[in-house]
Amino acid sequence: MAFYNKVKWILGILLIFVLIIATNLIDKNNFVRVRDSVVTIYEDRLVANDLIFEMLKVVQQKELAVKLSDSTFFKNQNSKTNTDFQSLVSRFEETKLTSKEENVFNDLKRNIKSLLDSESQYLNSDYRNDSKVVQNIEDLKTNLNELSKIQLSEGSRQMSISKRAVDTVELFTQIEIYILVFLAILIQLIVMYKPKEKS
Repeated sequence: MAFYNKVKWILGILLIFVLIIATNLIDKNNFVRVRDSVVTIYEDRLVANDLIFEMLKVVQQKELAVKLSDSTFFKNQNSKTNTDFQSLVSRFEETKLTSKEENVFNDLKRNIKSLLDSESQYLNSDYRNDSKVVQNIEDLKTNLNELSKIQLSEGSRQMSISKRAVDTVELFTQIEIYILVFLAILIQLIVMYKPKEKS
Protein backbone atom coordinates (compact mmCIF):
# COMPACT_ATOMS: atom_id res chain seq x y z
CA MET A 1 0.00 0.00 0.00
CA ALA A 2 1.46 3.34 -1.03
CA PHE A 3 2.33 5.97 1.55
CA TYR A 4 -0.38 8.27 0.17
CA ASN A 5 -3.06 5.57 0.68
CA LYS A 6 -1.91 4.95 4.24
CA VAL A 7 -2.16 8.67 5.00
CA LYS A 8 -5.68 8.76 3.51
CA TRP A 9 -6.76 5.84 5.66
CA ILE A 10 -5.22 7.30 8.81
CA LEU A 11 -6.81 10.70 8.19
CA GLY A 12 -10.20 9.10 7.47
CA ILE A 13 -10.11 7.02 10.64
CA LEU A 14 -8.83 9.96 12.73
CA LEU A 15 -11.60 12.17 11.39
CA ILE A 16 -14.25 9.64 12.44
CA PHE A 17 -12.55 9.19 15.82
CA VAL A 18 -12.44 12.96 16.48
CA LEU A 19 -16.07 13.35 15.37
CA ILE A 20 -17.27 10.59 17.70
CA ILE A 21 -15.27 11.96 20.66
CA ALA A 22 -16.54 15.52 20.06
CA THR A 23 -20.18 14.48 19.84
CA ASN A 24 -19.84 12.25 22.91
CA LEU A 25 -18.36 15.13 24.93
CA ILE A 26 -21.18 17.43 23.82
CA ASP A 27 -23.77 14.75 24.62
CA LYS A 28 -22.17 14.13 28.03
CA ASN A 29 -22.32 17.86 28.84
CA ASN A 30 -25.98 18.02 27.82
CA PHE A 31 -26.89 14.93 29.83
CA VAL A 32 -25.17 16.44 32.89
CA ARG A 33 -27.30 19.57 32.41
CA VAL A 34 -30.46 17.44 32.18
CA ARG A 35 -29.49 15.45 35.30
CA ASP A 36 -28.69 18.60 37.29
CA SER A 37 -31.94 20.18 36.17
CA VAL A 38 -34.00 17.15 37.24
CA VAL A 39 -32.21 16.98 40.60
CA THR A 40 -32.82 20.71 41.12
CA ILE A 41 -36.49 20.34 40.23
CA TYR A 42 -36.87 17.61 42.84
CA GLU A 43 -34.59 18.77 45.66
CA ASP A 44 -34.93 22.52 45.39
CA ARG A 45 -38.42 22.93 43.98
CA LEU A 46 -40.71 20.00 44.85
CA VAL A 47 -39.27 19.47 48.33
CA ALA A 48 -39.30 23.25 48.92
CA ASN A 49 -42.92 23.45 47.77
CA ASP A 50 -43.84 20.66 50.19
CA LEU A 51 -42.11 22.54 53.03
CA ILE A 52 -44.01 25.71 52.08
CA PHE A 53 -47.26 23.74 52.19
CA GLU A 54 -46.39 22.37 55.65
CA MET A 55 -45.50 25.88 56.88
CA LEU A 56 -48.80 27.20 55.55
CA LYS A 57 -50.65 24.49 57.49
CA VAL A 58 -48.93 25.66 60.69
CA VAL A 59 -49.81 29.29 59.94
CA GLN A 60 -53.43 28.34 59.31
CA GLN A 61 -53.55 26.44 62.62
CA LYS A 62 -52.37 29.56 64.38
CA GLU A 63 -54.81 31.72 62.46
CA LEU A 64 -57.72 29.49 63.45
CA ALA A 65 -56.61 29.47 67.09
CA VAL A 66 -56.47 33.29 67.12
CA LYS A 67 -59.88 33.67 65.47
CA LEU A 68 -61.43 31.29 67.99
CA SER A 69 -59.40 32.73 70.90
CA ASP A 70 -58.42 29.14 71.58
CA SER A 71 -56.54 29.32 74.89
CA THR A 72 -56.12 25.52 74.91
CA PHE A 73 -54.11 25.66 71.67
CA PHE A 74 -51.85 28.40 73.01
CA LYS A 75 -51.31 26.62 76.34
CA ASN A 76 -50.83 23.08 75.03
CA GLN A 77 -49.86 23.08 71.35
CA ASN A 78 -48.38 26.43 70.43
CA SER A 79 -44.82 25.74 71.63
CA LYS A 80 -44.71 22.42 69.72
CA THR A 81 -46.18 24.14 66.67
CA ASN A 82 -43.47 26.83 66.89
CA THR A 83 -40.77 24.17 67.14
CA ASP A 84 -42.19 22.34 64.11
CA PHE A 85 -42.37 25.62 62.23
CA GLN A 86 -38.72 26.44 62.99
CA SER A 87 -37.75 22.94 61.85
CA LEU A 88 -39.54 23.48 58.53
CA VAL A 89 -37.82 26.84 58.12
CA SER A 90 -34.41 25.25 58.77
CA ARG A 91 -35.08 22.53 56.21
CA PHE A 92 -36.21 25.13 53.67
CA GLU A 93 -33.00 27.07 54.28
CA GLU A 94 -31.00 24.02 53.16
CA THR A 95 -32.51 24.14 49.67
CA LYS A 96 -30.80 26.14 46.93
CA LEU A 97 -32.35 29.62 46.95
CA THR A 98 -32.45 32.15 44.12
CA SER A 99 -31.70 35.77 45.06
CA LYS A 100 -35.40 36.72 44.85
CA GLU A 101 -36.32 33.66 46.89
CA GLU A 102 -33.69 34.52 49.49
CA ASN A 103 -35.14 38.03 49.89
CA VAL A 104 -38.67 36.67 50.42
CA PHE A 105 -37.33 33.98 52.75
CA ASN A 106 -35.46 36.54 54.88
CA ASP A 107 -38.68 38.56 55.08
CA LEU A 108 -40.50 35.38 56.14
CA LYS A 109 -37.99 34.80 58.96
CA ARG A 110 -38.42 38.39 60.18
CA ASN A 111 -42.21 37.95 60.10
CA ILE A 112 -41.94 34.70 62.07
CA LYS A 113 -39.99 36.51 64.77
CA SER A 114 -42.60 39.30 64.77
CA LEU A 115 -45.36 36.71 65.04
CA LEU A 116 -43.75 35.04 68.03
CA ASP A 117 -43.36 38.43 69.74
CA SER A 118 -46.95 39.43 68.98
CA GLU A 119 -48.21 36.04 70.23
CA SER A 120 -46.56 36.74 73.59
CA GLN A 121 -48.28 40.12 73.71
CA TYR A 122 -51.55 38.47 72.68
CA LEU A 123 -51.28 35.96 75.53
CA ASN A 124 -50.41 38.71 77.99
CA SER A 125 -53.49 40.68 76.90
CA ASP A 126 -55.58 37.63 77.86
CA TYR A 127 -56.53 36.91 74.22
CA ARG A 128 -58.04 40.35 73.63
CA ASN A 129 -55.62 42.28 71.44
CA ASP A 130 -55.12 40.09 68.37
CA SER A 131 -54.53 42.78 65.70
CA LYS A 132 -50.72 42.37 65.57
CA VAL A 133 -50.95 38.57 65.50
CA VAL A 134 -53.52 38.69 62.69
CA GLN A 135 -51.32 41.12 60.71
CA ASN A 136 -48.22 38.93 61.19
CA ILE A 137 -50.15 35.86 60.08
CA GLU A 138 -51.28 37.70 56.93
CA ASP A 139 -47.67 38.74 56.25
CA LEU A 140 -46.52 35.13 56.63
CA LYS A 141 -49.24 33.90 54.28
CA THR A 142 -48.12 36.49 51.71
CA ASN A 143 -44.49 35.35 52.06
CA LEU A 144 -45.43 31.70 51.68
CA ASN A 145 -47.59 32.47 48.66
CA GLU A 146 -44.69 34.34 47.01
CA LEU A 147 -42.30 31.48 47.78
CA SER A 148 -44.74 29.01 46.25
CA LYS A 149 -44.95 31.07 43.05
CA ILE A 150 -41.16 31.22 42.87
CA GLN A 151 -41.02 27.40 43.10
CA LEU A 152 -43.36 27.15 40.13
CA SER A 153 -41.45 29.64 37.98
CA GLU A 154 -38.05 28.14 38.89
CA GLY A 155 -39.34 24.62 38.22
CA SER A 156 -40.54 25.82 34.83
CA ARG A 157 -37.15 27.43 34.14
CA GLN A 158 -35.32 24.21 35.04
CA MET A 159 -37.66 22.23 32.76
CA SER A 160 -36.85 24.54 29.85
CA ILE A 161 -33.11 24.10 30.54
CA SER A 162 -33.60 20.34 30.37
CA LYS A 163 -35.68 20.60 27.21
CA ARG A 164 -33.02 22.74 25.51
CA ALA A 165 -30.32 20.25 26.52
CA VAL A 166 -32.34 17.31 25.15
CA ASP A 167 -33.06 19.25 21.93
CA THR A 168 -29.33 19.93 21.56
CA VAL A 169 -28.55 16.24 22.02
CA GLU A 170 -31.10 15.35 19.34
CA LEU A 171 -29.69 17.97 16.95
CA PHE A 172 -26.11 16.79 17.41
CA THR A 173 -27.22 13.17 17.01
CA GLN A 174 -28.82 14.07 13.66
CA ILE A 175 -25.71 16.01 12.58
CA GLU A 176 -23.51 13.10 13.66
CA ILE A 177 -25.56 10.66 11.58
CA TYR A 178 -25.34 12.89 8.48
CA ILE A 179 -21.58 13.37 8.91
CA LEU A 180 -21.03 9.64 9.45
CA VAL A 181 -23.01 8.85 6.27
CA PHE A 182 -20.99 11.47 4.38
CA LEU A 183 -17.71 10.06 5.73
CA ALA A 184 -18.76 6.51 4.89
CA ILE A 185 -19.44 7.57 1.29
CA LEU A 186 -16.17 9.51 1.18
CA ILE A 187 -14.18 6.55 2.51
CA GLN A 188 -15.85 4.28 -0.06
CA LEU A 189 -14.85 6.68 -2.82
CA ILE A 190 -11.27 6.84 -1.52
CA VAL A 191 -11.04 3.05 -1.25
CA MET A 192 -12.60 2.41 -4.65
CA TYR A 193 -10.74 5.19 -6.43
CA LYS A 194 -7.93 3.80 -8.50
CA PRO A 195 -5.81 6.34 -10.27
CA LYS A 196 -5.12 5.59 -13.91
CA GLU A 197 -1.81 3.94 -14.33
CA LYS A 198 0.63 5.73 -16.56
CA SER A 199 1.39 3.76 -19.67
